[in-house]
Amino acid sequence: MRYRLPALMTLACGLLISPLVPAAEGPPTPTETLVYKTIGDTELKLHVFAPEGHKATDQRPAVVFFFGGGWSGGSPSQFYPHCQYLASRGIWAASAEYRVKSRDKTEPSACVEDGKSAVRYIRAHAKELGIDPDRLAAGGGSAGGHVAAATGTVSGFNADSDDTTVSARPNALLLFNPVYDNGPQGYGHDRVKAYWEEFSPLHNIDAQTPPTIVFLGDRDSLIPVATGEAFRDKMKAAGVRSDLHIYEGQPHGFFNQSKSKGKYFNLTVIEADKFLAELGWLQGEPTLKPQAE
Repeated sequence: MRYRLPALMTLACGLLISPLVPAAEGPPTPTETLVYKTIGDTELKLHVFAPEGHKATDQRPAVVFFFGGGWSGGSPSQFYPHCQYLASRGIWAASAEYRVKSRDKTEPSACVEDGKSAVRYIRAHAKELGIDPDRLAAGGGSAGGHVAAATGTVSGFNADSDDTTVSARPNALLLFNPVYDNGPQGYGHDRVKAYWEEFSPLHNIDAQTPPTIVFLGDRDSLIPVATGEAFRDKMKAAGVRSDLHIYEGQPHGFFNQSKSKGKYFNLTVIEADKFLAELGWLQGEPTLKPQAE
């Protein structure tokens, strides 16, 4: 579906976030951090946003997000606003650290290894975390969208330290302008050409791929609309739900929360909320509202 939205917005009327998560409270802050993996001296953590009153005896749906940054950089804080909102709706949410080139001198394959480790950790610890291991979503933006999509599609890139009897495949995917075509014409091919066929989510779709929602701007210089449509069509051919939302006039990264782009944060998160509600993970209408023009 396409959204025709004016290029200018009236900031005085804008609602950045729902009344449950007021913008005046300042930047979102995780309720705790958990180490999900240790490689040498490097600890990788989940930045957790637990719903109010959450208990270990709960069986809540959960989501883990992966930040963007071209497999080279980035911060879990990118998805703090998403986590905070979804926690306000009753979902246990986390934004994951993972190894990247600038900090860890790693290849893109390590990003997927870590993404799978994060999903496995959450699922393996579902009882103590108070979540339902069969309602665990993965999400992310750009290269982080690739990491999330890869956990739901590719079979390789499993860390030696992982317990592979625990599935790394999430039960749903929330993808924000994801890098999911790594083929010869896709993003980052030169960096992954030795293993792109096993690495590219677009080329590893099957009937077990989780139901997916994708958000993409039609002026994205990295992820063409044609790529989004190809992914959607291959998913549907495999018999899997795949929702594609295209936002007119919007570039790569349009969905991020900021003073200038809060409108698209709201619009995409509202659609993610509706998608999760249709899966039976949430009840009621989204508490976040579109920004007034």
